[in-house]
Amino acid sequence: MSVSHTLSDQSLRSEGDTNITPARETWKNAISDPKTQQMLAQDSQYFLHQAMSTPCLDALTGANGIYIEDAAGKKYMDFHGNNVHQLGYGHPHVLNKIQQQLVELPFSPRRFTNQTAIDCAKKLTEIAGGDLNRVLFAPGGTSVVGMALKLARYITGNYKVVSLWDSFHGASLDAISVGGEACFREGMGPLMAGVERIPPAVSYRGAFPTQDGSDVHYADYLEYVIEKEGGIGAFIAEGIRNTDVQVPSKAYWQRIREICDKHNVLLIIDDIPNGMGRSGNWFTYQEFGIEPDILCIGKGLGGGVVPIAAMITKDQYNTASHVSLGHYTHEKSPIGCAAALATIEAIEQENLLAKVKADEAYMRDRLEAMKQRYPIIGDVRGVGLLWGVELVTCRESKERALKQAEQVMYRCLELGMSFKVSQGNVLQLSPPLIIEREDLDKALAIVEQAIGEVSL
Repeated sequence: MSVSHTLSDQSLRSEGDTNITPARETWKNAISDPKTQQMLAQDSQYFLHQAMSTPCLDALTGANGIYIEDAAGKKYMDFHGNNVHQLGYGHPHVLNKIQQQLVELPFSPRRFTNQTAIDCAKKLTEIAGGDLNRVLFAPGGTSVVGMALKLARYITGNYKVVSLWDSFHGASLDAISVGGEACFREGMGPLMAGVERIPPAVSYRGAFPTQDGSDVHYADYLEYVIEKEGGIGAFIAEGIRNTDVQVPSKAYWQRIREICDKHNVLLIIDDIPNGMGRSGNWFTYQEFGIEPDILCIGKGLGGGVVPIAAMITKDQYNTASHVSLGHYTHEKSPIGCAAALATIEAIEQENLLAKVKADEAYMRDRLEAMKQRYPIIGDVRGVGLLWGVELVTCRESKERALKQAEQVMYRCLELGMSFKVSQGNVLQLSPPLIIEREDLDKALAIVEQAIGEVSL
């Protein structure tokens, strides 16, 4: 028995480039390597098919540093990495610490603690700073979001949540309930009750644009909903929208913090994709001079090797001791915590936060110069080593250049560079933080070449 579901083309493209377009079929048909063809056929046979992943783009046999390598031996600079590759792949410090931990203590059952988990929790409270001094670990970011929602309900006694349209907080039922992308809710039926969504702070093509590009009025919308709806316990949002790279102003986030304090609403920042240095800060909220009540992190926390995530909150919210907020099998994983500690140590030892800020200025200059040369680029936005290049068919109408964005992506793949396209027309560029300037320059030259070719 099957049920037919339909979504708009725009909804299907919201989180990333899809695997069901004619361009993907053309890419697939061009693959001539027998080993790759065999692996892709086997993958398609044994895995459930789902948007954006199976059937797959290519088959990998290696990942090292800033590169992934396919079965035919071709290497790609990875500017996507599912947001786990802050340190690239196979970072020696991370691997060494994991190997050492495997020998000493490979697993820690619940009801027991271990020094590696304790040290990792302590270190996370140090880099988060402020009043964020209590930690819970989980196997992945979606689970951490679930724990944060549960804690917010318990603390406030209110189950209602406000989130943003176009947001992504994970793929479980509770996470898609608060997420703002329709492609994850399609066909799922009733979800978690009490979710109100408001427009995100988008300056380029926002729901309520202003002449001067200001975005504080989007924060005022939150107060309007809180006052009209009542019973709101939490507001959840990414500090910076990852996929199509939306960077709110400092004034916006400070107004959000003020509103949450005024109405006793907990502020949950989802920094799962962008934490661990991508903004040039440990966490994106530090870019805006605020502090959340609950912070969710994951993805790159495990150094691109081990799945691990964490919820960090304040001592004053350590009040649910008789409730199992997480209760996950790998709750205090020595392996995961060893990877996380090693990741933090590598970022510190290699002074990557300062490097990322220097790279930010370079990326901004290069991309803005491209925008001046190519009318197809409607907007450039970003922070640290997270950038979005929005392609349009016309700068005045801002019509999304869907076909051209796909052409650019597949051309860049041909030239040895991988990234994803979000919202159908935004080239999302998020290289490893360890990338050398020479390689960054080479990658941007590939992007410019591809854009130049589709602009002819």
